Amino acid sequence: MNRRTFSKIAVATALPFMSYRKKLWSVQLLRHATLLIKANNTTILVDPMFSPKGGMDPVGNAGNDIRIPIVDLPVTTVELTKILSSVDAIFVTHTHRDHWDPEAQTLLNKSIPVFCQPSDVEKIRGQGFNIVQPVNDKLEVTKGLIVHRTGGQHGTGEIGQKMGAVSGFVFELEDEHLYIAGDTIWCTEVEDALKKFKPQTTIVNAGGAQFLTGGPITMNAEDVKKTTNAVGPGTVIAVHMDTINHCNVTRPVLKKFIAENNLTNVQIPDDGASITS
Repeated sequence: MNRRTFSKIAVATALPFMSYRKKLWSVQLLRHATLLIKANNTTILVDPMFSPKGGMDPVGNAGNDIRIPIVDLPVTTVELTKILSSVDAIFVTHTHRDHWDPEAQTLLNKSIPVFCQPSDVEKIRGQGFNIVQPVNDKLEVTKGLIVHRTGGQHGTGEIGQKMGAVSGFVFELEDEHLYIAGDTIWCTEVEDALKKFKPQTTIVNAGGAQFLTGGPITMNAEDVKKTTNAVGPGTVIAVHMDTINHCNVTRPVLKKFIAENNLTNVQIPDDGASITS
């Protein structure tokens, strides 16, 4: 990547960060699945959705007509501008609008490199972004910072097929691994990624997103439990809740389930919160 900002020191954003192990990482949940990661003097934005509250039509066939996002971003317009000015790279797990919305496409600098699954390259290029890099298996983002692409299942049966291809990403720096599972249920691909990389922190899209027909298309409480049981001493961070109208598992519901099942290594951050482990 021939981009000047890949070598710059990432500027501070409006919200505080807390370090992730050995001060190699800092991770912040903005809202839903939108994450801001700082690693190796590089600021990475994951799955940006910046529409204001109610700025998009609701997800159909969900049993309600609540416009999305259901909540606003936890930052002001000025703060968001500062955040976006610090971004060196964008990672998009897939292009559903709750992970890559028109507002993000408008606000983001088109010269920022975008990393995505191979099937989304042409679509993102067609949206005007100048540097779109597919992650086929793994690649080096900056010196010493490696990203691996993982698979997933965005539901099962006919619904899963209609939802299309989705990916996750494992960021590797020194001996640390941060796994963003993406929009997937618990499945063989997730289990294999956990066995292969043994991540210290795993971020899962919970919320039990579901239509009126078919099963869940993102992790529900039981899937979070399965993931937690598989990570060993690692930490699981559950996001992707309380923002989109077809997500049925709320933070209070998942917190209650976690307490009842004594899942002590699960965190559920609020919007705007730093993610720690």
